[in-house]
Amino acid sequence: MKIHLGCWHRHIPGFIHIDEVDMPHIDFNSNISNLSFINDSSVDLIYCSHAFEYFDSNEALKALSEWNRVLKQGATLRLSVPDFKSLIKVYQKTGDISKVLGPIYGRMKIKTRSNEKEIFHKTIYDEASLSYLLKNNGFYDIRKWDWRKTEHSMIDDHSQAFYPHMQKDNGIQISLNIECKKNDK
Repeated sequence: MKIHLGCWHRHIPGFIHIDEVDMPHIDFNSNISNLSFINDSSVDLIYCSHAFEYFDSNEALKALSEWNRVLKQGATLRLSVPDFKSLIKVYQKTGDISKVLGPIYGRMKIKTRSNEKEIFHKTIYDEASLSYLLKNNGFYDIRKWDWRKTEHSMIDDHSQAFYPHMQKDNGIQISLNIECKKNDK
């Protein structure tokens, strides 16, 4: 079983789609930190692109605990989040703070089944901070992943975010793409 968390309008064939938004391709309407409808140790891959940063530090721990619960031993957690180090490079190159405010302080309105709500980024990561968080919450073999080498590479999502926009060959990738394995212990 492969699940796509916080997928919004993106659909990846072969994945179960989980999000609070109410869209036709969503298999389960839920906050992505609540997977109570999924059995323990039943998931082979969790993919979450640019949704983890919507959790504050306490919410992030809850989400990781829940994701760890549903993953099989040795299964993969694949994350993509805005990369603070890359955003600093964009700012240094442009001198324009407006080029980095969205990825740092992202805010959007979403329509759930019951209401409309506004969500916003509550934290940001660099490779060291995200790796530390994962290592200390039940994950190992933490490494960067290349969006070009995944089964979802044909889905243009934020894991492929570059500055300038769509300059995938010579731009600055502003997403930190990290994957890891569930600890066998």
